[in-house]
Amino acid sequence: MEFFRIHRTIPFMRHALVLNAISLITFLLAVFFIATRGFHLSIEFTGGTVMETHYQQAAQLDQIRGSLNDLGYTDYQVQNFGTSQDVLIRLPLREGENTAQQSERVFEALKAQSPDVELRRVEFVGPQIGQELVNNGLMALLCVVIGIMIYLAMRFEWKFALAGVVANLHDVVIILGVFAFFQWEFSLAVLAGVLAVLGYSVNESVVIMDRIRENFRKQRKASVSEVIDGAITQTISRTVITHGSTQIMVISMLIFGGPTLHYFAMALTIGIWFGIYSSVFVAAAIAMWLGVKREDLVKPVKKDDPAAEIEEG
Repeated sequence: MEFFRIHRTIPFMRHALVLNAISLITFLLAVFFIATRGFHLSIEFTGGTVMETHYQQAAQLDQIRGSLNDLGYTDYQVQNFGTSQDVLIRLPLREGENTAQQSERVFEALKAQSPDVELRRVEFVGPQIGQELVNNGLMALLCVVIGIMIYLAMRFEWKFALAGVVANLHDVVIILGVFAFFQWEFSLAVLAGVLAVLGYSVNESVVIMDRIRENFRKQRKASVSEVIDGAITQTISRTVITHGSTQIMVISMLIFGGPTLHYFAMALTIGIWFGIYSSVFVAAAIAMWLGVKREDLVKPVKKDDPAAEIEEG
C-alpha cells in the first residue's frame, strides 16, 4: 500500500558526507554528556523504599502524587499494582531517614488524604540489586547487538551487517545522550524502550537493504549510489505509513500515559526519528563507503543452469 509514489529518484547519497558529519558530531556530543553528566538513575538502580498500599475504592494516583510532592519528593514512582485499588510507590532514600521512618511518614500523609488506605508491604531495595539490574541490562543490550549483526550477516553481507550495527548503536547512544543531557529519570521502562528501538531501527534498515539487493538485480548499469538512492526513494511511502502510525501511538502514550509511561514514550519518540535518519543516511552510506557492490548481494548465474538464467532474466 502506498500513499504516494515518487517518480524521480532523490539523490540522498549526494549529501551523505555532510549529513554523516552532523551525525558524528551529535554522536560525540551524546558520548560527552554520558561521560560527564551521567544518568539520573531511578530507585530501581540506586535503591530505595517500596510501599504497597490498598484502597477500598479505585485509587486516585494524581492525589497520591500530590501528597508526595507536598512531602518534598521529586523522584518517585506511583503506579497501579494488579488492580485499580492497589498502588505501588517507589521512593528514593533520604539522608538521616531510614525505610521505616520514611514509610511511616508517607503512610500518614496518605491516610490523612484517604482514611481507608491500608499498608500492605514495605521493602527496602538495596543498591546491590540495582547494580545487578545495570549489569543485566547491559548484557541484554550486548546480546541484542550481537544477534542483529549475526542476522544481517546471514541475510545480506558483512558490510551491511557492520553498517546496520553502527547505525543502531548510533540511535541508542543518542537516546542515552539526550537522557544524560536533560537528566531525565532513567528507569527499567526507559531501558525497555531503548531495547525496543534497537529492534525497531533494524527493521527499517533491513527493508532498505532488501530493496537495495532487488535494485542491484534490476539496475545492472546503475552505480552503487544510484541503486541506494533508488531503494530509499522507493521505500519512502512505506516509511511514512509505518513510522507515522507508530508515532501516533507513542504520542498517545506520551500525552495520556501519565508519569509512568512518560519517559518510556520519550525514548521511543527519539528512537523512531533517529531510527529513520540512521537507516537512510548512516547505514546506507556506511555500506556504500565500505564498498558494497552487486556481486556481494547477487549470486553470479551459472551458464549451465537454465533455470537460474530464466530467474535472472
